[in-house]
Amino acid sequence: MALAAASSSCLLARNLSHFSSSSSSPSLPSSKPSPLSPFFPCRQSQRIVFCSATAAASPSSPFTEKSSAERYRRDSWAYGSGVPLPVSAHQNFSDRENEIALQLPELKRLLEALRAARRAQAAGGRCGPGCVSLVGTGPGDPELLTLKAVRAIEQADLILYDRLVSNDVLGFVRDDAKMLYVGKTAGYHSRTQEEIHELLLSFAEAGANVVRLKGGDPLVFGRGGEEMDFLQKQGIQVKVIPGITSASGIAAELGIPLTHRGVANSVRFLTGHSRNGGMDPLYVAENAADPDSTLVVYMGLSTLPALSSKLMKHGLPVDTPAVAVERGTTPQQRMVFAELKDIVYEVKLADLVSPSLIIIGRVVALSPLWPQSSEEAVVLKTWQRSSSQIE
Repeated sequence: MALAAASSSCLLARNLSHFSSSSSSPSLPSSKPSPLSPFFPCRQSQRIVFCSATAAASPSSPFTEKSSAERYRRDSWAYGSGVPLPVSAHQNFSDRENEIALQLPELKRLLEALRAARRAQAAGGRCGPGCVSLVGTGPGDPELLTLKAVRAIEQADLILYDRLVSNDVLGFVRDDAKMLYVGKTAGYHSRTQEEIHELLLSFAEAGANVVRLKGGDPLVFGRGGEEMDFLQKQGIQVKVIPGITSASGIAAELGIPLTHRGVANSVRFLTGHSRNGGMDPLYVAENAADPDSTLVVYMGLSTLPALSSKLMKHGLPVDTPAVAVERGTTPQQRMVFAELKDIVYEVKLADLVSPSLIIIGRVVALSPLWPQSSEEAVVLKTWQRSSSQIE
């Protein structure tokens, strides 16, 4: 079944030098589905994959990919006027170290300007270090931002943003604010975590109001706790503005209650990434295979085969409902519903990509999108719902 105090000169030198180192479906009517209908069945690999109504018309990523033209446009200040920037997703700088080296002169200039402004404030009796706000932006839909998050974004002098902060959310940034991409994706980290720590520290010490933008919630698999701990030990004030974590936002989008009386009495969040890499989830034991609990797996596409196998081995019924959701809450959302024993096959068949969230548990069957009978019935029922809205 188919179907995110000023620094000393030696400290600055250390910080900045550190950056530079290192079965077939029935035919569907030809009319377009209504844009009011949140989902419609897409033809893909002989299966039905539920897509958002605008997914087919919006194939590009809603997030900042490492070589996207949007990224270089936003960060153009950091390269200086003499550096030609890539203009398409097929171009990029030769390597990570080269790109950081290109940004280094402008980062130094900005720090010096901030320090000069801070010295002027000190002469007037007003002086103090800046602060860092760790801001969660939710799973992608800009309407899921909190008011507090919007205010923090609008007031920021410098914004360090992750890959899974949607392009729509970045539209709230002031035109005169500086933005710097520090995103990570599999096989490519534009900055190491240590380099991100040093950037936050250097600019906060220079008096800047720094916002660290993260997809989802900064304290749920976002390494926000590490950044908060590092900065507080250096005497930097840190504010945390929570975001709607992907589990809550995407489950609500699909009509899945993460807990439900008589169906699931608890919910558990898992990371699909092993701490040291590899294909096994970080922690899956017998108590994770609880039929009365809901499992939500972040970043779990590559480890889903090992995860599903372990869950079934530890006793989770093979027919447990599951869903994998790609780019949830965005116009490019796609999802695959299947029983646990089939979810790996169906996800591979649908060719889902990162970021994807996986929800496993009986509550998945409470979604109005869960296929109750044959695939054909699901297609017709969904199409009828879309057609009625068109009329």
